[in-house]
Amino acid sequence: MESRAKFLKLALGVVAVSSLITGGNVASAQQQTTGTPGSPDATTTVDSRYLPPPPQKFQGEIGLNADQSKTAWPARIVPPKGAPNILLILTDDVGFGAPSTFGGLIPTPAMDRIANNGLRYTNFHSTSLCSPSRAALITGRNHHSVGFGAISEIATGFPGYNSVIGKDSATIGRVLLENGYKTAWEGKNHNTLVYQTSAAGPFDQWPTGMGFSHFYGFMGGDADQWAPGSLFRDTTHIEPFLGHPKWNLITAMADDAIQWMNELNDVNPDMPFLLYYAPGGTHSPHHPTQEWVDKISAMHLFDKGWNATRDQIFANQKRLGVIPQDAKLTPWPKDMIKEWDQLTPAEQKLFIRQADVYAAYLAYTDHQIGRIIDEIDKEGKLDNTLIMYISGDNGSSAEGSLTGTPNEITAFNGVQLTAEQQMPSYDAWGTDMTYPHYSIGWAWAFDTPYKWTKQIPSYFGGTRQGMAITWPAKIADKGGIRWQFHHFIDIVPTLLEVTGIPAPVMVDGIAQKPIEGVSMAYTFDKANANAPSRHHTRYFEMLGVQGLYNDGWMLSADPIRAPWQLSMAAITDPATAFKFELFDLSKDWTQYTDVSAANPKKVQEMKDLMFGEFAKYQVLPLDSTASPRFVAPRPSQAAGRNLFNYLGATVSIPAGNQPGLLNTSYTITADINVPEGGADGVIVSEGGRFFGWGLYLLKSTPVYTYNLLDLKRTRLAGTEALAFGKHTIEYDFKYNGLGEGTLAYNNLSGVGKGGTGTLKVDGKVVSTETLEHTLPMVKPLDDTFNIGSSDNAPVNDADYKVPFPFTGTINKVTIAVEPPVLTPADIKKMQSAQGSASD
Repeated sequence: MESRAKFLKLALGVVAVSSLITGGNVASAQQQTTGTPGSPDATTTVDSRYLPPPPQKFQGEIGLNADQSKTAWPARIVPPKGAPNILLILTDDVGFGAPSTFGGLIPTPAMDRIANNGLRYTNFHSTSLCSPSRAALITGRNHHSVGFGAISEIATGFPGYNSVIGKDSATIGRVLLENGYKTAWEGKNHNTLVYQTSAAGPFDQWPTGMGFSHFYGFMGGDADQWAPGSLFRDTTHIEPFLGHPKWNLITAMADDAIQWMNELNDVNPDMPFLLYYAPGGTHSPHHPTQEWVDKISAMHLFDKGWNATRDQIFANQKRLGVIPQDAKLTPWPKDMIKEWDQLTPAEQKLFIRQADVYAAYLAYTDHQIGRIIDEIDKEGKLDNTLIMYISGDNGSSAEGSLTGTPNEITAFNGVQLTAEQQMPSYDAWGTDMTYPHYSIGWAWAFDTPYKWTKQIPSYFGGTRQGMAITWPAKIADKGGIRWQFHHFIDIVPTLLEVTGIPAPVMVDGIAQKPIEGVSMAYTFDKANANAPSRHHTRYFEMLGVQGLYNDGWMLSADPIRAPWQLSMAAITDPATAFKFELFDLSKDWTQYTDVSAANPKKVQEMKDLMFGEFAKYQVLPLDSTASPRFVAPRPSQAAGRNLFNYLGATVSIPAGNQPGLLNTSYTITADINVPEGGADGVIVSEGGRFFGWGLYLLKSTPVYTYNLLDLKRTRLAGTEALAFGKHTIEYDFKYNGLGEGTLAYNNLSGVGKGGTGTLKVDGKVVSTETLEHTLPMVKPLDDTFNIGSSDNAPVNDADYKVPFPFTGTINKVTIAVEPPVLTPADIKKMQSAQGSASD
C-alpha cells in the first residue's frame, strides 16, 4: 500500500505540472469566473490573445477510488460580463440614396427603426465591390491584405488577389466563437475560393471553417432567389425549393435565422450570439415576391424618371440631415447616360418597371430583416443586442448595361438589348423566368448625391454606404447622426472593443496580422458626436482604379472604363494611365469641385502616400481587367485536365471545378441503358434557363440543347426513340475560334465564336447544327454541372421541368476537351488585336 501511495503521489504531481505547462494558470486581468470552480454551473472567460485556449486546470482531487476523490468540470467559456449579442446585417449592391433611412424613396422601415433608436452613419465606406468588402468586414484587415483585391471568380495568383484569407487573419466569427459566442452566417458567402465550393472542399475557407458554426446560404457572387443552384446548409447542398413554386430564399433565410435563434434561446436564454445576416438582396437577379412588386408599383415612386428621383432624394437627404446643408448635387453624366426626357416611351415604361421591381426587392429584403429584429425583441434581448445594419457592400450596381437586361449575364458578356427587345419580359420581370438587372440610370440615381457606382473606388457613389447602429443599453443618442470617416475594416475592432475581447496575437499556433481598422465605439457617446475621426488614412483600389483618403482630402482617379463596359480590354499600365482629381472634403462633401490644378504639391504628396499604402497592403500589381479575368486560368479540381470521366452517379458540381467548355472544341459521350418501357431525364447538363446546355432523353429520344443567354436555343434531336438496352450517345462540338486561355484572357481574341455541333447515337449521326455564337466569358455565378438530373432550372422550358431525373441507367459519361493549337500566325494576330484594344 505504501508503494501504491507513493506512485499515486508521483502521478498526481505529474498531472499538476502538466496542467501548468498546458496553461492552467494563464488567467489574465480580463478573465472572470462565476460559480464554484469545478462545479457544473461554473463559467470562465479566456485569454483571447491565444486561441484556442489551452485546457483548463483540473480543479478536483484524485485518489485511488472515486469515493475518495472530488469531481470537477471544466468551466463553460463565456464572453466578458456585459458583452452584447450581435446582429451584423449587410445588404448587397445598395447605393447610399436608395433606402428611406438615407433619403431614398424606397421604404426600409426596419433600417429606419434601427436609425431612429440609435445612430445614422453618413461617412462609412466599402471597397466598391462585393467580396472584397465582405472580407474586410469579417477580418478587420484591408481586402488586399487577406487576398480579396477582387471577387473570387476573377482571382489571380498574386497574394493580394488570390482570394485566400490566410490563417494569419482569423475572422470575427472565429474569435467570438472561441470566446463563448454562438455564431451563425446566413445568406451570401462570397469569401470562399470559387474552386473550393464543391463537395470535395476543403472546408477551412467555408463559413463553418472560419468560425461560424452554422451556415445557411449560397456560395457565389449571386444566386437565383427562386431556385438557387449553390444553396448549402453548413456544407451540405440542399434544394428546398423543389416542389414549392412560391419558395423564395429571402424569406427562407429569415426563417432559418429565426429558427436558429429560437433553438439557442430554448437551450439557454443567456447564451450570447453573433448573427451575421447577409441576404442576396439587392444584388441581381432582382427577385422579390409578387406581393412586394404590387405594393411598390402601386406607390408610383419612379413614374417621373431618374432625374426627378435624384432631385427628390437629394431634398430628402437635406431634410433628414444625412448630408450637410451646403452639399452640392453632383452633375448628371449627360455624356454617358441619357436624361429621362430624352428616352423613348418604350424605354421609360420598361425602366419604371425595372425600378419598381428593384425597389420591391429592397423593401422585401428589409421586411425580412425586420422579422429578425422582431424575434430578438420577442425574446427580450433587444436591450443588450448591438445591431449594425450596413446598407450595401458597395454602391448601386451599374452592371446591367445602358438599358438593363432580363438576364444579368448578357451584360457581362458584352450583349446589350434594346428596350423593345426586352419588352417580352416586361410582365415576368423579377419572376423565376428572368434574372434581371436595371439600367445604369437607376444605379446613378440610387447613389445620390454622389457620382459613379459600384466598381469605382475613387468616388463615393461606389464606396459610401449608409449604416445604422443601435444598442439600447449603451447608445443613448436616439436618432443621432455621425459624420466621422470610417470603413468596413473598422467593424471588427469595434466588436472587439464592445465585447471586451482583445484581438488575438496567435490562433492555432499562427501569429496573426494586426487588425488594420480602428474602433468606432468612441462615436457611440453623444459627447463625441462631432469628435474628429480616428481613421486618418484609407487607400482605395479596385480593378486598377485608385484613390486615397487622408485627413479630409480625397485623391480620386477618374475612371477610364465605365462599370458597364465589363468586356473592355485591360488598360496596359494602370499605374500611370489615370488622370487624378483632388477634393477638399472639409468644404466639399460630394466631390463636386476638383482642386487638383491649384494644389499640385498636394496631389503628388497624396500619390506618394497612396503607392506607399499599396506596397504595404499587397495591392500591387495593379490589374484593370474585368470580365476577361473570368476566363483566366486558376487552380481547381479540373485544372490541367482535358478528359473527365463520371461513373453515372447523380452529382451536382458548382462553378470552379467543372470541365471548361468555353471557347474550345469538346466531345460529350454517354453510355446508358434504356429500360423496358423507355426512359426520360437529364443525362448531363450545365446551367439552366439563362445559359447552359443539356443532353437528355425525351420519351427515349436523345436531345441536346445549347442555350445561349436565353436569347437563342440550338436544339439537336434524334429521329427515333431508343430501344431497350445499352446505347452510346455522343455530342461533338467543333469550335471555330482560337480558344480559351491566357492569350484570350489578355486580349479577348478568339472568344464567343461559333462552331458545328453533331449528335450521334450508337455511332450514327442523327443531327447536325451550326452555332453562330457561343458564350464568350462569363457564366451565371449560380451555375452548376449535373449528372442524372437538373438542379435549379431547365435549359429548355419547352422540353422539361426540373429536376427531371434520368429514369434509365447511366453507366458512364465522358467529356473530352480539345483546346485549339495556336499557330505563330494566330499568336501574331491576337497580339495585334491586343495592341489595338489597348490604344
